[in-house]
Amino acid sequence: MTTNGAGNNNGLGECQGWLPVDPSFATTAIHSGYNPKDDKYGLVVPSISLATTFEQDGPGDHRGYEYTRSGNPTRAVLEKTLAALDKGKYAFAFASGLAATTNIISLLKTGDGIVLIDDVYGGTGRLFRQYASTFGILPEFVDFASDVTVLQGALKPNTKLVWIETPTNPTLKIIDIAKSVEIVRAYSKDIIIAVDNTFLSAYFQSPLNLGADLSVYSLTKYANGHSDVLMGAIVTSRDDLRDRLAFLQNSLGAVPSPFDCYLMIRSLKTLHIRMPLHMKNALRVAKFLEAHPKVEKVLHPGLPSHPQHALALKQSSGHSGLISFYMKEGSGNASQFLKNLKIFKLAESLGGYESLAELPSVMTHASVPAELRAKLGITDSFVRLSVGLESENDLVKDLDQALNNS
Repeated sequence: MTTNGAGNNNGLGECQGWLPVDPSFATTAIHSGYNPKDDKYGLVVPSISLATTFEQDGPGDHRGYEYTRSGNPTRAVLEKTLAALDKGKYAFAFASGLAATTNIISLLKTGDGIVLIDDVYGGTGRLFRQYASTFGILPEFVDFASDVTVLQGALKPNTKLVWIETPTNPTLKIIDIAKSVEIVRAYSKDIIIAVDNTFLSAYFQSPLNLGADLSVYSLTKYANGHSDVLMGAIVTSRDDLRDRLAFLQNSLGAVPSPFDCYLMIRSLKTLHIRMPLHMKNALRVAKFLEAHPKVEKVLHPGLPSHPQHALALKQSSGHSGLISFYMKEGSGNASQFLKNLKIFKLAESLGGYESLAELPSVMTHASVPAELRAKLGITDSFVRLSVGLESENDLVKDLDQALNNS
């Protein structure tokens, strides 16, 4: 898979020659945001600044920090690192991915419209439907994955935000970011384009390089990778949005703790090691499932059977550990299959080193209206897997026994 010339076309298909969007990604992740030479003691690892307030040399005369909600040295290191990895100028860390999304909604006002891809994370959809709409901010969910020109017809004079999630959650649709940007920019220069890049991370996909205004994350997932930190982020290169987001981050106060920021800094140092192994294991699992007699259909952008396989190869340099599949009707029960698993854990979330499995219809996407779930294909036979970093043969054996006994 390639993006702007990085990677190679058989990188995902054959799991060879993995390359990130940025060939220097590992160096950037390890060394950006902090220089031991700037520390009094030369600490190689940045310290955790737990203080909630900071002494001032005079009234209003501080040394860069006054109150930890407004700014914290540990959070500053994390935000500088996030900006560098996404090739952005500014980054903002939040207490969760939904907190980051709430801050983006807060950029809008009553009467503004939002166009979203129809298949989004259940919590994102709930936030736009049930929260934003209470303030008169009007969301419209549209399928512009299979035909990106559908986006053009959805734009209106009051549209102020276009929300793209790619790959989507949980059906793994791929949206053409560059083409979407082209369509939106031709309609209006004033519409903010945000891309939820959680599933691929900055390692495999660069929304800002493709023209988006905001790259948005639930850092809880792959960026952290250890299932022990809840956090979100927004990255941008726009000076005007930087000022507005800085105001909202401070005013709304949904910031992460310094200790969580420290853990996230630690996690980013190994992102370049973890993502290729997630991809390798997931592709092995996807190929196994595609050949299994109890499986109807497998959704994985790296498989030639995926309807947007070619776009995935063009737009990103790899895929994460996310797979979705349908069990064949009459060949087994999805709930029983999930109970039979031994290595895969039945749990929500994704992106950790451990493998997880879930039934979106009653778990992560239970808040999605039933009629929309049916339209999207989120049925009771539809399973989502987050393939972790265990030995791939053990993962395949676990899935095989669980399917055969369901």
